[in-house]
Amino acid sequence: MTEAVTEPEIAVEEPEAVPPAGPSLHQPKRWLIAAGEVVAIVLLVWLAVWCWNRGIVKLSYPIDGHDLTSTRYHGNWIGTSVASLTLAVILALDAVRQVVLAVRTRPQKAAEADV
Repeated sequence: MTEAVTEPEIAVEEPEAVPPAGPSLHQPKRWLIAAGEVVAIVLLVWLAVWCWNRGIVKLSYPIDGHDLTSTRYHGNWIGTSVASLTLAVILALDAVRQVVLAVRTRPQKAAEADV
């Protein structure tokens, strides 16, 4: 049997911690993203109402001088309505997040202490 060959360990110096050069969380352009999401929310709510109204059909049958009213539900339209409202709620949560990130600023002393 042969013995496993191992390499000697070499100490590697770690570089100093440098803050990432990427964009910070506070970006005023997030207002534009939030505004676009609000427009999408309005359109999705309008779509949900339109689909819901198409999904419920009232039928009326005259029988012996009385009207028999029946309601028919179309699942595809109601499902589309629920899906568009769900997407609108998710976009509303993200719009609030974008506004908070656009408004929130850090004090100058705290920002300098991290650097």
